Amino acid sequence: MHPLQCVLQAQRWGPLASVSWLLLRTCRAHSGVPSTACPSSERQQEDGVRKDFSSRLANGPTFQHFLRSASAPQEQPDMEDPPPYLTVDELLGRQRKVYLETYGCQMNVNDTEIAWSILQKSGYLRTRNLQEADVILLVTCSIREKAEQTIWNRLHQLKALKTKRLRSRVPLRIGILGCMAERLKEEILNREKMVDILAGPDAYRDLPRLLAVAESGQQAANVLLSLDETYADVMPVQTSPSATSAFVSIMRGCDNMCSYCIVPFTRGRERSRPVASILEEVRKLSEQGLKEVTLLGQNVNSFRDSSEVQFNNAVSTNLSRGFSTNYKPKQGGLRFAHLLDEVSRIDPEMRIRFTSPHPKDFPDEVLQLIQERDNICKQIHLPAQSGSSRVLEAMRRGYSREAYVELIHHIRESIPGVSLSSDFIAGFCGETEEDHLQTVSLLREVQYNMGFLFAYSMRQKTRAYHRLKDDVPEEVKLRRLEELITVFREEAAKANMASVGCTQLVLVEGHSKRSATDLCGRNDGNLKVIFPDVEMEDVNNSKVKVRAQPGDYVLVKITSTSSQTLKGRVLCRTTLKDSSAYC
Repeated sequence: MHPLQCVLQAQRWGPLASVSWLLLRTCRAHSGVPSTACPSSERQQEDGVRKDFSSRLANGPTFQHFLRSASAPQEQPDMEDPPPYLTVDELLGRQRKVYLETYGCQMNVNDTEIAWSILQKSGYLRTRNLQEADVILLVTCSIREKAEQTIWNRLHQLKALKTKRLRSRVPLRIGILGCMAERLKEEILNREKMVDILAGPDAYRDLPRLLAVAESGQQAANVLLSLDETYADVMPVQTSPSATSAFVSIMRGCDNMCSYCIVPFTRGRERSRPVASILEEVRKLSEQGLKEVTLLGQNVNSFRDSSEVQFNNAVSTNLSRGFSTNYKPKQGGLRFAHLLDEVSRIDPEMRIRFTSPHPKDFPDEVLQLIQERDNICKQIHLPAQSGSSRVLEAMRRGYSREAYVELIHHIRESIPGVSLSSDFIAGFCGETEEDHLQTVSLLREVQYNMGFLFAYSMRQKTRAYHRLKDDVPEEVKLRRLEELITVFREEAAKANMASVGCTQLVLVEGHSKRSATDLCGRNDGNLKVIFPDVEMEDVNNSKVKVRAQPGDYVLVKITSTSSQTLKGRVLCRTTLKDSSAYC
């Protein structure tokens, strides 16, 4: 049998699943070590395990079985009904210790919590000590080449750890999860023989099975993208016990198909969670005492829950004025304004944020809701990507510079004091010096409070890869990026100066990393605020002096600012409701 075997799995074992794409490779076949190199007892034992697994594998689902099952309704994996080639016991973690590392965006943070929730229920234990781990899982990002190179470098470090693993211990298994697993597939398994499993963003339910296969000495992968997987029934397990905030994924994938973006190809098409499941998760987080949730999605404000049939004939929400889509308008469903309204009503003392939106999806009803509700943060992330209409057209963003600037003015009129952040790409295909200067001028005109700026990195599969030329030299990209960063910081510093002398509500996160005598937290605009850790009054009990703890709301009078941080003196501990009289 060829060492690279494909096993097609029944639909209920993969989220999309018509098939669970499983790559298997025998370690011995590629190690170059002859069978006589092992002691006879060890060799016999390994041969027995291999034969047992192979015999069960032979009785597993065939390609014909996949074809017959392709239209069958999806089911969740059932631990009591494992695939034919695995037993129930083999799907259990048996207290093996898992070490998780997260790279990239907030969605990956949430994915880590989802993956851990699934593994925890299967009997795995969590460890924060790399040396004692039995399983190491890297949740990866593919948005830029630099992000992927970080993972390749990390794998080289882990290779030494795996090689030095004592024979007396359980073999160390290493897995790549997330976008990079989906994008590079065979390259990871072929280039890094020490990687045991791959799991794409929609395959985390399959982790117990993949790890069970890996325990037999095989490589295993499931990187199928789903049309409907949202992990709606999986309650993420908070990876930081002392956290005051949490991410709540409300949708996955993206349909925008911007020409530079790999997300639709690594995370699939857009699909939204049912509103009821989101509200249940937020309620549980509120009961746990968390004070802030961020609603997450690749295109969060295009949310559309079509699970409740009675709303499927509703008229589609209007786009922002002057904006268009790359896809056919979608009708019906419960939209983002409805979800935001419902979430904000759960706990008046819980702050609500959302990211990452697309500028096209800011109809007036969303802006009005943000302005009206005290616990919806007056902070909007509005990715521009470029200040040049010509480049925006090449990026397939669906708007011109003029439409974007008009939306900025409309938002500021609708939500006084709103904090704005944005994304920018330097050196996109065909970007001229004039295009670059238009982006510089947009930064000066808008004066963002926060910014995320990057040099363009060509990604395979994207429209730009197939139709455009990456013709801006690397040194020019980096020079333009530095110029954008410099201008952004100058303008952000000016914008933040307006806060000096103002009193702001701050959610305390903990001690400052730079000083044990200072605390830090975030204001409504999501800017970091530093202030001394001293005793203060409590608005509900002025006779008692208290010290702020993580999760407390405090009022801070701002005394100085920079482009990224505010500093001030603490006035008192308060509540979100009571703070409105002071801010």
